[in-house]
Amino acid sequence: PECPFCGEAAGRELEEHVRERHGHLLGAPGTDTGNGEQLYECPMCSLTCTNIQILEEHVNLHLEEHSFSEVGGHIRDLELAQQLQTEEDKWQRSKEEKREREEFKKLQRQYGLDNSGGYKQQFLKNMEREVDRGRMQPFEYHKRKADMMESLAFGIDDGKTKTSGVIEALCKYYQNENKDTRRVWLSAGVDHFHSSLGDRGWGCGYRNFQMLLSSLLQNSLYRDCLRDTTLIPSIPKIQSMIEDAWREGFDPHGASHFNNRLHGSKAWIGACEIYSLLTSLRMKCQIIDFHKPTGPMGTHPRLFEWVLHYYSTDNEGGAKVVCTSKPPIYLQHQGHSRTVVGIEEKKNKSLCLLLFDPGCSSQEMQKLLKQNSDGTNLKLLRKFMGSLKEKQYQIVAVDGVLSLEEKAARCRASQVLTSEKIP
Repeated sequence: PECPFCGEAAGRELEEHVRERHGHLLGAPGTDTGNGEQLYECPMCSLTCTNIQILEEHVNLHLEEHSFSEVGGHIRDLELAQQLQTEEDKWQRSKEEKREREEFKKLQRQYGLDNSGGYKQQFLKNMEREVDRGRMQPFEYHKRKADMMESLAFGIDDGKTKTSGVIEALCKYYQNENKDTRRVWLSAGVDHFHSSLGDRGWGCGYRNFQMLLSSLLQNSLYRDCLRDTTLIPSIPKIQSMIEDAWREGFDPHGASHFNNRLHGSKAWIGACEIYSLLTSLRMKCQIIDFHKPTGPMGTHPRLFEWVLHYYSTDNEGGAKVVCTSKPPIYLQHQGHSRTVVGIEEKKNKSLCLLLFDPGCSSQEMQKLLKQNSDGTNLKLLRKFMGSLKEKQYQIVAVDGVLSLEEKAARCRASQVLTSEKIP
């Protein structure tokens, strides 16, 4: 507090300061009453006292009041500052919570978890849009709707996005190609499936599973495991199959991410869901995680080497074109997945993956069945090392059949599922 006499900051020793510096004022006599008594005037309010002790007590009251006023003012300022800070913090929290809610809703929409319907709803909505724009006639709309409803009722893919015979066409092409390919390994026959009006934008994981399954169904080694799945299932059926795997106990952590529900949604799936589904079908498979680039400029040479080893193991013959019995490989990266159906080794020892992409239409894939001599259409499939530069890749590879005991063991292990990481 400041001294009321000189204005100096006296702090807690205000009373002591007044006595030492201004005590002469307290003792200065005022007017004479006429009968010999002295009146003492208060230097702070001009009140006259007849006794110096009374004056001192009176001045002390002034000092205490002044000190309380100073402290009270400070407390009021502090309270106001705290109140303003509290309101600012509350506003910032509200702003952050709103931003988080908007981001969460955006992610839900992006990954199909916003309860906006699934394959059926999107298919019908997109067909209605095509009719409104004059790209589809009403009779075609009703026919395709009936076909779609029948497909969903039986849980079987309608085959309208399928292209068969590409692997066989590739085999013929490479046998006649003498330009720069030293050797090539191809998967066992694989049908290509592309996204349709019902799953465009989110169905790549399901379409890649259909491609993988199309190869497994042609392989006698896996036929016994697939007695209940003799035809390619529709996307809603695949969603139900994954839910069945979760109910068996596979990957409870991943299941909780989807609230244990895929059917009727546009939820994206990835390597873990494919692994759980295949293992529930008694397929011996593994997830390999290429969690960081292993080459210059963000490339993944270890990924290419792994794929080469996968195809060339047990297929080391001298033939230029090796049509293996190996199933294709599910390849996942952030936001998309594709299917590896083979690998080329060039004469300069560089490697090139051959990929089926669900985003590639049937019209484009049909061009591969009429492959010209210069192989220009192979650009649809070829991916050299510099073309795969995502930060992380995961693959799911099938290599055998599980016994019931092995399946149960893998189910228990998947409850703490981790992928093998390539250093």
